[in-house]
Amino acid sequence: MESRKNVAALVGRVLLALMFVWAGFGKIIGYEGTAGWMASAGMPMVGVFLPLAILLELGGGIALIVGWKARWVALALAGFTLVASLIFHNYWAMKGDAVMTNMLFFYKNVAVIGGMLMVFAFGPGRFSIDRG
Repeated sequence: MESRKNVAALVGRVLLALMFVWAGFGKIIGYEGTAGWMASAGMPMVGVFLPLAILLELGGGIALIVGWKARWVALALAGFTLVASLIFHNYWAMKGDAVMTNMLFFYKNVAVIGGMLMVFAFGPGRFSIDRG
């Protein structure tokens, strides 16, 4: 039973982290486009916040996969996801087709936050650098 829990914790961490690694890598590849999109959403100091987002998503995602400082990384990614959701997926302030799409993104992110809080609460499992 304990072995299944540890395998599930590993798979869960990897699946949660993939979204962040992919997003961080995408921000590097499409840096100018991402900067423009962030600015158009009213984000101040894009030149500061975009590199920080890349560092957190890519670095935090990789740290979560390997299970290094997993509890704290998960908590940081949960906070980042909450802030990003409130800024970029504020469907309650949108109109038309954007409402449904952003509502789905918002509540998907709420679920991701829940997963991150589970990692924070219960740890990364045995198959990690932190080992539980």
